[in-house]
Amino acid sequence: MPKPRKHQISLDATPYYHCVSRCVRRAFLCGTDKSTGECYEHRRGWLEDKLLALPQTFAIEIAAYAIMSNHYHVVLYIDKQQADQWSDIEVVERWHSLFKGNLFSQKFLKGEALDSSQRARLQMIIEEWRARLCDISWFMRILNEAIAREANREDKCTGRFWEGRFKSQALLDEAALAACMAYVDLNPVRAQMADTPEQSEHTSIKKRAEKAKRATRANHPNQQVKELHPFVGNPRENLPKGIQMRLTDYLELVDWTGRVLRDDKCGAISRNAEDILTRLGVDDTQWVEMTSNFEQCFSTFAGNEQCLRSACETLSYQRPPGLSRCRAAFG
Repeated sequence: MPKPRKHQISLDATPYYHCVSRCVRRAFLCGTDKSTGECYEHRRGWLEDKLLALPQTFAIEIAAYAIMSNHYHVVLYIDKQQADQWSDIEVVERWHSLFKGNLFSQKFLKGEALDSSQRARLQMIIEEWRARLCDISWFMRILNEAIAREANREDKCTGRFWEGRFKSQALLDEAALAACMAYVDLNPVRAQMADTPEQSEHTSIKKRAEKAKRATRANHPNQQVKELHPFVGNPRENLPKGIQMRLTDYLELVDWTGRVLRDDKCGAISRNAEDILTRLGVDDTQWVEMTSNFEQCFSTFAGNEQCLRSACETLSYQRPPGLSRCRAAFG
């Protein structure tokens, strides 16, 4: 039986999570259904637009995403510190952009007086909303519900559009994060939907590559895609919030990996790709395996043994799941 989501997420262990949601119907989320000939390609735009808009409301950022024919992948970064810094009125305004709230919150926004008991009740509600606005379950729920409603309206039917439970994997260290992001960005290449990463429609890698070509300083966080969690450079003191890698290094690593996946052979690893894999503590064979089959390689957690044991201790697991696989990949 699957563990409750609260037993799979520990922000003390990591703020990064890989989530996958799949359609339950035979009809496709996007693309063309070969059995009926109907084209659903426009739904990719629905999902991409909603996915990139939600971080404006949530304290959650998008590190990577890929929208496929009957499922999508997203790597999320939970910024609880940002949510804790929001004022009460900002929390209410953000929640009201999603739902109508309640009588007390509506009065609060209008500046109407509340008695002491009403204020106390509203404060409890605000803290509950604050927690929800940095919760990946609520993020995925609102995203999936919006797309399901649109698809049901277009298909003139009712019922489930998504599987009842999305899959999530905690990415416990930098190597796991990089491997998972590359796996997500290369999904269309692996599925033969695109020849190169930068040609992969509705993916984070395409957005990052296009922006990098236009930027004068591609590695500067302020010149990267504003809707996506930024790359901030290699680990150092006083490092700002973001992915601890240079964007150009990541793009080259994904490009090399994409060539390997297309050709079904390791070929010659580029100098820059070799350097970044050495820093991450992963050899090229392990890297290719992870970026080809990340979901199959790991269960709930992905990372080195020390990070895995620490996360499982925090979440009160009796035994670390997938320990042997993590040892093999990140040994």
